[in-house]
Amino acid sequence: MAFMPLSPPPPFVPTPTATSYIIDCLQNYTYVWLWNGESFWFYPTRVEYGEVSGYRWNGAFWAFYGIDPRLIMSVSCPPIPTLY
Repeated sequence: MAFMPLSPPPPFVPTPTATSYIIDCLQNYTYVWLWNGESFWFYPTRVEYGEVSGYRWNGAFWAFYGIDPRLIMSVSCPPIPTLY
């Protein structure tokens, strides 16, 4: 079972990649760019045919969110820097 993240997303916006797949970002902080120009932090927990679901950061907390993958232009799930 997938749970929502307990901490906010990273404080930076990654650069979009030429080739990206949402399936590779499951259970990771993911920055999403949509074809309509909107972009946001997302934490995908499930990818199925015709739907990607997970949690979207609204600036204050994570909210459950689902989206049609055809609306996604690019995603980036960079590794989170650690202190060691």
